Order: sequence, then C-alpha cells, then structure tokens
Amino acid sequence: MSTQMKGDRHKDVQKSRDVRLSNIIAAKAVAEAVRTSLGPRGMDKMIQKGDGEVIITNDGATILSQMNVFHPTAKMLVELSKSQDIEAGDGTTTVCVVAGALLNACSELLGKGIHPMAIADAFLAAVDKAEKVLQEMSKPVDLADRPTLISAVDTCLSSKVVGQNSEVISPIAVDAVLRVIDAATATNCDLRDIKICKQLGGTIDDTELVDGLVFEKGLKKTPGAPTRVENAKIGLIQFCLSAPKTDMENNVVVSDYASMDRILREERKYILGQCKKLKKAGCNVLLIQKSILRDAYNDLSLHFLAKMDMMVITDVERNDIEFIARTLGCKPVAHVDSFTAEKLGSAALVAEISMPGSGHKVVKCTGTPNAGMTTTILVRGSNRLVLDEAERSIHDALCVVRSLVKKRFLIAGGGAAETEMALRLGDWSKTLTGMQAYCIKAYAEALEVVPYTLAENAGLNPIQKVTELRAKHGAGVSGAGINVRSGEITDMYESGVVQPMLVSSSAIKLATECVGMILKIDDVVATR
Repeated sequence: MSTQMKGDRHKDVQKSRDVRLSNIIAAKAVAEAVRTSLGPRGMDKMIQKGDGEVIITNDGATILSQMNVFHPTAKMLVELSKSQDIEAGDGTTTVCVVAGALLNACSELLGKGIHPMAIADAFLAAVDKAEKVLQEMSKPVDLADRPTLISAVDTCLSSKVVGQNSEVISPIAVDAVLRVIDAATATNCDLRDIKICKQLGGTIDDTELVDGLVFEKGLKKTPGAPTRVENAKIGLIQFCLSAPKTDMENNVVVSDYASMDRILREERKYILGQCKKLKKAGCNVLLIQKSILRDAYNDLSLHFLAKMDMMVITDVERNDIEFIARTLGCKPVAHVDSFTAEKLGSAALVAEISMPGSGHKVVKCTGTPNAGMTTTILVRGSNRLVLDEAERSIHDALCVVRSLVKKRFLIAGGGAAETEMALRLGDWSKTLTGMQAYCIKAYAEALEVVPYTLAENAGLNPIQKVTELRAKHGAGVSGAGINVRSGEITDMYESGVVQPMLVSSSAIKLATECVGMILKIDDVVATR
C-alpha cells in the first residue's frame, strides 16, 4: 500500500473519531443541563422565553423543548425526551441522564480502540437482558387496587414543584383515568378524554374532578339572560348569528334615513328569525364557537336569545369542539337550517359558578349523558406560574396511570431498578468473553448514574450510598433504593415508592437506541 493511501486512510479514521467525539460532547452537555433536576430533591429551572414569559419547572421534556439547541446531535437528545414523553409521559429527565452516562462510557470504550459497531451491538444485547431483569423484579398491579395506583402517582409527583400537594392531585389523576376506561379490558387510555381546565385563584388544594364539562370563561353580561338551566338541551353552532352580507364586488348606497331604517329593520327581523329557529328546536343552552359572533350583531343576537330565556356560552375553542360534542352528546351545526332537535345534547344542570378566592366565574355542565366517556379536571392555582406547572404535573400523573393501564407492572423507585440491572448485567458480563464482555460491563456501570445522581441531588454522599445500595442488592434485596427524604437505603416496595415498569423499560430502551444511532455517525454533511 502506498504512503499516499495510508495517509488518506489515517485522515478518514481521524475525521470519524473527531466527529464522534464532537457528537458525544454535544449530547452530554444537554444531559448535564437537566441532570441536576432529577429526583425529589432535584433543582428547578427558570426559563425566560423570548417574549418575556417565564416558566419554572423541573420536567425534563419541558426544559429541553424550551432550549435553543443548535448542534444536530444535541437535538437528538431533545427528541429523545419527547419520545419518552409520548411513550410513558414520565422519566423524561431519566432518559436523558442515562443517555449521557452511556455516551460517557462510549467515549472511554472508543478511546481504548473498540469499534463503534461492536459497542452498539453489545449495548443492544445489554438492553434485552436489562428488560428481562426489570420483568423479573416487577410486581403485577390490579387497576382495582386504588391505593397502589395512588402510590405510583405520588412517586411521579414527588419530584415536581407541586409535590407537596400530591395528596390532592394523585387521587384525582387516578380517578380521572379510571372513569374513562373499562378497567377489566382496557389496554390503553386516550388522554384526550380528560380535559384539564385552568382557573386562576385559590390554591392547588382546591383542584377538583368534575363529572362533566367546565367552560373557563363565564357568561356574557346580558340583561335577562339565565345563569342556571336545569334539564338543559344544548346546541353547538358554528355559524354567524347575523344578517347576510353582500358580495365583495357589490355596493349598496343609502340616500335617506327612511331607507336606512328599513334596512336595519329587516336585519333585526332576519336575526330574530334565526334565533326563533334555534328556540323552536327546543334549545335552551347555546354554545357558540369562538369568533363566530360578529361585533356589529353581537349584542342584538344575545338580546333576542336572552328574551327567549336561552343561556348563551360564547368563545368556545375550536380545539374543544370534539370533546364537547362527545361529552354532551350534541353535534356541531354549520347552518341554521340544519339545527334540529336530534342534534341537541343534554345535561342535568348548566350553571354559572363564582370561584371562591378569585371572583372569576366558570360554567359547569353536570349530569351529562356520556359521563363515563369523558371527565374534566378543574385546576386552581394562586398565580400563572404555579397553575402552568400544576397542569404539566397533572399531565405526567395521568400518563403514569396510563402506563399502568398499558403494562400492568410496578417496579421499585429510588434507583432500585437501575442498581438491580447494573448488578445483574455486571454478573452476566463475567460469563462472556472478548470485547462484548467489556462493553456490557461499561453499560452496567453507566446505569448507576441514576442512583448516584439521586444521592448527589439530595445532598448525600453519592459514592457511599451507591456502594451501600450495591451491597443490599448483592444480598438479594431487589427493591432496595435510596430514600432521599430519610437519607437511608430502604426497601422501596415497603415504603410505597413505586413506578410503572413501562417508564423504566422505555427510558432504557430509547436511551440505548439513541446512543447506538449517535455511535454510527462518522460524518456530518451540511446542505443548503
């Protein structure tokens, strides 16, 4: 082989090495950014957006989604947290921390001259073994066992800003999911059947589960309009209550007051005719999609409807139409001629209620015909920052219950699962030979980053606690984990610190796949 060819090959190898190193450094930087927010004692992040909005959270997916990440490999970790959020809803910080630790192990293995493909293959073999370990240490859960489900949600909320309110939020999240599924046969839960309605004022302890529907905005102040309707017949319209308009290219010139008065009289008559058609169908509560009412005719149409003793709820969001129709059993109507009694929904009571502590008003629809198909969580909070974080936390809590519906197994928290996997994979690596054994041992050691970080964030001695944890698992206590509140190593199953197996298995699997993908990149090509 000529000197020229040897030189070119050396340059290619060096270039591949530099690209991988750059990718690993970029991805590790993202993982380090969220590592301090892991666990019940993790720190919160304050994010200031370009428009001045401030977000305070320790949710990994939220933090990463708000970060301006430019490096393409770093963006892969952002997408990784999104994937975990979609799959399990919880563990978004854990998946990034594990990926960062695996990448750190990769950089050491690459430095020893091990080929990237050999590392990726060994990691895939390790994750298959790790899944079996998780299955063996997991405990089955019955969806009828409400206290156990609440314990799993408590574990999820323990690391949130609103963790001190878990006694209120956890039962609400569990009951909300159980209401919209058949616990005996369900294999998944569509969280679109659960609407989260935010209302400023009060405290998080005032949060409640409403068996029906809640509209965040109160009624428009119209003299004579009812604020409470029993045995409601509810219509949902998506058309304008207004006089017809001329074509764009046509003009009407009015030369005297008599003609103008005649036009206004005809317009009033037309709008009154529309309102009478709505009333004739039997409707006594009318929902109007947002931006449908035109300002010029807003007060006039509302006046006629109030005279007909009809409650009117305006500004219904387009995105909520499907949920409202499913809950009330009504059908959206696009033209007044199609508005018939068959398209009306119903509710035992529709009433405007004043929220204590804030003076804001909401409209509640209770006694709906499809109460077992949908439900609403009315979230309260003292300020907008707390309210937004409470919404994110409740979403995560709902996802935890959904994970147990999808895969009905629980595992111990507090780093117990990762320590057990690390110990068993370490033992397995001793039965292997060659580079695979070396890579799987490195994989096992990388998993210990979770208990190490939990201890570090809690202000404990991480090396000491991880060593004690190893000893406990070596003695056969598979549920042993770090109790960050007491600072001791305890059995997490007995302490009630449990989490869905799907959260951990998904995090390990997704992190390994992402790391394998990063390892296989040997060049970065920029195109315009």
